[in-house]
Amino acid sequence: MDKTTQSTESICESQPKWSWIQGGIAAPQGFRAAGVKAGVKYPDKYDVALVYSEVPAQAAGVFTRNKVKAHPLLLTKKHLENGVAQAMVANSGNANACVGKPGDEAAWAMAVKTAEVLGIAAEDVLVASTGVIGVELPVERVTKGIGAASLEISKKISLEEVLQNSHQAALAIMTTDTVVKEAACELLTENGKVRLGAMAKGSGMIHPNMGTMLGFITTDATIPAPDLQELLSEAVEESFNMVTVDGDTSTNDMVLVLANGKSGITLNSGEWAEFRRMFLAVCKKLAQDIARDGEGATKFLEVQAFGAATVEDARKIAKSICGSSLVKTALYGEDANWGRILAAAGYSGAEFDPDQVEIYMGHVLVAKEGQGVNFSEEEAKKVLIKKDVTIKLLLQEGQAQATAWGCDLTHDYVTINGDYRT
Repeated sequence: MDKTTQSTESICESQPKWSWIQGGIAAPQGFRAAGVKAGVKYPDKYDVALVYSEVPAQAAGVFTRNKVKAHPLLLTKKHLENGVAQAMVANSGNANACVGKPGDEAAWAMAVKTAEVLGIAAEDVLVASTGVIGVELPVERVTKGIGAASLEISKKISLEEVLQNSHQAALAIMTTDTVVKEAACELLTENGKVRLGAMAKGSGMIHPNMGTMLGFITTDATIPAPDLQELLSEAVEESFNMVTVDGDTSTNDMVLVLANGKSGITLNSGEWAEFRRMFLAVCKKLAQDIARDGEGATKFLEVQAFGAATVEDARKIAKSICGSSLVKTALYGEDANWGRILAAAGYSGAEFDPDQVEIYMGHVLVAKEGQGVNFSEEEAKKVLIKKDVTIKLLLQEGQAQATAWGCDLTHDYVTINGDYRT
């Protein structure tokens, strides 16, 4: 399967005041990033990423609701209590989760090393890890990698090299991902431009109850931490929280955002509304990239639930259908099994009348008033054979709607996860 990411232009074509630009996490002013090969698990893989702001930044984060939480996640939550941070460091290849005191010490060592090489406070470093659970982190390799990454950040380099370093940082947070997930955009304001940069990783163990496996966002706009937290929390509900690959919520899930104000621009009310739209578009793009890159996936699934009584009901239904193993396997087999779709909506916990529901696969009506209709299997097959498939439900309960994203469930998913530790 060609797992190219969705065109950013197609996600939001009606935004005249902001546009997608080249770059990633280091696109905003005052940010630098780097990724290096530290040999955390594999000898020739980028696996340590460092993101640095020239000045202390306002900061916010959202975290997994899994009761089992990784050591770096707990440290990062503590460091975010004052709403200020200046660097983010992450490793792949090891989750640093469920290993007791050594895990806490390893997370702190990452923060201390980052602070040392950048000349900042350890409390202003946000730490993240992703990879195998229950294995102690090779701290010496990771801290050596942090040192190497800091050297890349400190160099005087060209714009092209800044972009390359940013790309390598995005490579360094990947585990079973097959494509890099990054984005950048800028908003034209009355006082100049503000930029947004982002990178994320996620392919398996994706059923977030806050955000994706790992997500990092930067902006050079001036935004107070409380407003930044509200913005992030709202965007996550419509983006990362609407993705499911396999129904598993990780111990390490987090999305972090830094706003360093280096543009010197404080957004007015109209510009703030546009910035929020831009921020949401970036989050949705990365969320969709994750769904497209689901482990072993051959198809991308979008489920749209219209006419729900509440937004929460619409979200429950859309995500339940995307997460159904039976729906996902039917998608893989290109089988127009609408009964599985209705059943998944039924156990979602949402309130609706099954006898009022219409179900479409692409443009093909396959069920109405809670029953199947006489549809063309040939036309349905034409829809399901495509790489991108849309399922739409009309619930006839109200005006609320929601969209979720997922992928099919294939033999390769089992193969990938059957020997993940090795």
